[in-house]
Amino acid sequence: MDGVRSDVNPRLCFQTAKVTAPGAVLTDAGGPPHLSSAGIAVLIVGVFVPQATYFIVNVALPTIARSLHASSGALELVIAGYGTVYAALLVVGGRLGDIVGRRRVLSVGLGGFILASLACGIAPDVWFLVGARLVQGAFAALIVPQVLATFHATLEGAKLHRAQSLYGAAAGMAIAVGQLVGGLLVTINIAGTTWRPVFWVNVPIGLATLIAAQRYVPSTRSEQPATIDSRGTLLFAATLVALLVPLAEGQAEGWPAWTWVALACAPFLAFLTIGFERRCENRGRVPLLPPSLLSIRSMRRGLLLQLLFMLGYGAFMFVFALTIQDGLRADPLHSGFAITPMALAFFVASLLTPRTMERFGGRRTIAVGATVNVIGLIGLILTIAGSWPHVNLLSLAPSLVVTGFGQALVFVSLFRLVLANVPPHHGGVGGGALVTIQQSGLAIGVATLGTLYLSLDTHSISEAFTATTAAEAAILAVLGITSRFIHADQGEPTRREWA
Repeated sequence: MDGVRSDVNPRLCFQTAKVTAPGAVLTDAGGPPHLSSAGIAVLIVGVFVPQATYFIVNVALPTIARSLHASSGALELVIAGYGTVYAALLVVGGRLGDIVGRRRVLSVGLGGFILASLACGIAPDVWFLVGARLVQGAFAALIVPQVLATFHATLEGAKLHRAQSLYGAAAGMAIAVGQLVGGLLVTINIAGTTWRPVFWVNVPIGLATLIAAQRYVPSTRSEQPATIDSRGTLLFAATLVALLVPLAEGQAEGWPAWTWVALACAPFLAFLTIGFERRCENRGRVPLLPPSLLSIRSMRRGLLLQLLFMLGYGAFMFVFALTIQDGLRADPLHSGFAITPMALAFFVASLLTPRTMERFGGRRTIAVGATVNVIGLIGLILTIAGSWPHVNLLSLAPSLVVTGFGQALVFVSLFRLVLANVPPHHGGVGGGALVTIQQSGLAIGVATLGTLYLSLDTHSISEAFTATTAAEAAILAVLGITSRFIHADQGEPTRREWA
């Protein structure tokens, strides 16, 4: 098949060409779709808010625990539950946008997200909050896929690459910024509402984004969209639930029999999911996560590295917030400010990463970023272990700067490398798979390393932080070493691409 790379499955190209061909984009107004700089900004906010919401509650967790008498397992579900639904429905959200129109689905997602945020803010108990977070995650899954799909439908060349870099930077920055804003809102304690404004803040931002989207975001859809893989979605969601719920609740509940049964079912459900997806694709349909995508080596290996990175990243943000508040007795405001050096370094490095990739290549940038990240984590371990419990928050700043810089190098590079060799007509599905893996990694990180931390912090918070952070450093070391297996001709941006 002429013009197709040798590492791309021809079946993938044939099937997806029928579903989302490059020219198969429709607009309500007719003519080619156009996305202005204002439209790009609106869509970037659409990525930023759901991602920030994932962890904006981190600094509010101790306050929520006291206010709603919540167990540690329930608090984990407040975080991981959102991420589980978010990850499971991302591809479904993308398919809905292809079918009924991306701006329309974006608008529905924003409206539902606003209402779910209101519900989170009035939660009378922790299980109501967990339920509202699940709904919030479902509507977030309608918002985010429309961003990448609209970029692919309306931009090309250097403009598309810059928009993708902004997407990666916004998605990564949102976690750190979310904790800073969360700490500020909890400390202000508006009218005695303590933690509740961390959810209500989404209302004015969401409304402004919803209004702006109608003006600046073109309405596009696919002429021949893929159908929704409902059974594959249910199997994938069941796999995540069987893994994450027992990991989140097991330690707090004393590991009852149901947790072990659920964990034993997780690999069986994963096997069923993979088998069903393969049969679905062999029958000429486009499954939730097409197995033939993994025939692209840069996609297959890049997604694995992305999962490893997000697992450690999600766990770090969760553990750091609890260590600062529960261990060092910092108030939510100071806890939020403590992460600011990392957020600023992440922002600066995310702007530098595209040029760094151009000069040194993607593999080397990932390896350097992972190494820098490990150095920063080791610095945090030494600072906290050496001065505990009299740790000055300012003494953490140098290591946090190093950590944030390394995180951005890895995060933005992986985002570009994973999608680099995906055929243009399969960009939406590839982007959906990437974001699904990102969100799954965040949820798994909280449920696994977060559980490790909570199981150790009753004995010694500093030892719990040391153990989990050392595990995160080990994951990053593996990531840096294995990044060399993304071959030089795969996913390496050229100077022309960044022009």
